[in-house]
Amino acid sequence: MATSTSFLEERLDAGALPIAVGDVLAIFLLVTVGVIQHNGVSYLSADPVGWVLTAVPFLIGWLVTAPLLGAYSPGAAESAKSAVPLGVRAWLAATVVGMAIRWTPLFEGGVELTFVAVMLVLGSVALGVWRTLYFKLV
Repeated sequence: MATSTSFLEERLDAGALPIAVGDVLAIFLLVTVGVIQHNGVSYLSADPVGWVLTAVPFLIGWLVTAPLLGAYSPGAAESAKSAVPLGVRAWLAATVVGMAIRWTPLFEGGVELTFVAVMLVLGSVALGVWRTLYFKLV
């Protein structure tokens, strides 16, 4: 008798939890570097809420798209060869979701084409490097 599994059960593997934690940290680090680049280090302590709110749209985008696109599927936890493309694919969608959220009046910052390009490229690199390092370290 075949067992039925839900869509998310097929997309989520507990073995990918360390990768997921690192992904969220990599995204937050990426946003932090951008905040420092544009506002200086003092902004982090002067406006910690603003700093965190800068990351929120992208973290929401990631938390929505990564599981749906298989960033934490069973294959993602096996090797960098599978984990990196799955992470980059999810990041592309997460950036679109994050930018859509930033476009609303709920968040400041807006959306500019150069910012979209920077987030797409640097986010892909950050996640790719993190996921590659993970498999070199474990």
